[in-house]
Amino acid sequence: MVKLKLFHILPFFLLLNCFAQKSATSVHINRVETVNHSSWDMLLKKHVDDQGNVDYSSFRNDVKLLNDYLNHLAQNTISYAAKKEERLAYYINLYNAGTVQLILQNYPLESIKDITRPWGKERLMIGEKAYSLGQIEHRILRKMEEPRIHFAINCASYSCPKLLNSAFIASKIEEQLEAVTLNFINDPSRNKISRNAVDLSKIFKWYKGDFTDKHSLIDYLNKYSDIKILSNAKMKYLTYDWRLNEKR
Repeated sequence: MVKLKLFHILPFFLLLNCFAQKSATSVHINRVETVNHSSWDMLLKKHVDDQGNVDYSSFRNDVKLLNDYLNHLAQNTISYAAKKEERLAYYINLYNAGTVQLILQNYPLESIKDITRPWGKERLMIGEKAYSLGQIEHRILRKMEEPRIHFAINCASYSCPKLLNSAFIASKIEEQLEAVTLNFINDPSRNKISRNAVDLSKIFKWYKGDFTDKHSLIDYLNKYSDIKILSNAKMKYLTYDWRLNEKR
């Protein structure tokens, strides 16, 4: 009779022990309204030039600092109640730091597309949940209805917007988003603009709906373009250069 009772009780104690172990090893997650991005800012200034080219070879020496920063973001998740500027800075920096981490984990390589499912695999932690780069972009950032994020997030390729060599911060993010948008649209290596014709980055094709919610694509471009484009200008899209944005 005693043996029978022990047989039934033992699984219960084993289950309790499993929960105790999980509780002991679990990481405390904070829900915050502001996050310090200074360590990421330091890494960007050290390893990224003014043209957005990354010295991945030297960046490998600071992998621990990069991982520590991403762990900091994972353990200090931005609150839904935080200001939009804080949430934009958090997720843009998370996306860019996560992309650099992904490249370093697979370095050396010719292109981010050499990696299996670079945007589809859930690799980045936000709290206790893993997210893919694609989920951060499409399910979080694009839901904020801020089309300029497309010029702030970097996909580690030459045709992508430049990786800004400073962290995005809430107090300056409006100024930063305006600057990266102006830079990208007027960069002749990414867009070729004249009054009568435009050869555009495929970003404007892939995400056209984000730029044309209230106006035409030409109207959006004219807000930033140094050359005013005619409303009936011919439009084509440039071949996308997926080579690694590596400092050479």
